[in-house]
Amino acid sequence: MSTDTASLPRSTRWFADSRQGSRTLAAPDYATLDDRDLATFAARGQESAFRELLVRYERPVFSLIYRMVRDRTLAEDLAQEAFIRAFNAIGTYKTSYKFSNWILKIANNHTIDYLRKRKLDTVSIDGSPHARTADEISQSQVVIESKDENPAEYVEHRELGNQIEDAIGGLREEYRTVIVLRHVEGYAYDEIADIMDLPLGTVKTYLHRARGELRKSLAHLA
Repeated sequence: MSTDTASLPRSTRWFADSRQGSRTLAAPDYATLDDRDLATFAARGQESAFRELLVRYERPVFSLIYRMVRDRTLAEDLAQEAFIRAFNAIGTYKTSYKFSNWILKIANNHTIDYLRKRKLDTVSIDGSPHARTADEISQSQVVIESKDENPAEYVEHRELGNQIEDAIGGLREEYRTVIVLRHVEGYAYDEIADIMDLPLGTVKTYLHRARGELRKSLAHLA
């Protein structure tokens, strides 16, 4: 499988570039395999399987981290580190577990560790940096502006969005994560529980408390 490395984020291009001269296996066709089979081949040292997993998950991993730190360069660095951790630990992955949740858990935990150390409390309200269509952008925004709004209304909405951004950024890390995963990235409750390695009831509790704190922080806007 060939990969156009110029289209990859800087944070993950290192992995593909380092293997441009590697021998490509004729079989199997890794692009047709599911994640669990790819992870099994990757655990056996098949570089093409690693590359295919990278292509599939570079965007969701980067997008999740970017929303937590709201800095592209920092997000790229954290994504690179998360992929290194994931690929180094690929042998511990259990195929009974959903691979997407496994790798996002690693990315989330790594980002949370960074946030706790640096006390970085920002989160993106804009659409995903990798959204390819207007629909994808609107679906991933915290605040969706009306297409019919005039310039004054646009400014007002952006000011409101900034206040929402600040309120989310002021949440403790776990609350911020559940808000982003649920209301920005659109993950189901059980998927969030898998990613955060928490009981489903705890996820719902965190969401309830996070929403409560946001209501208090934004009460002046009512």
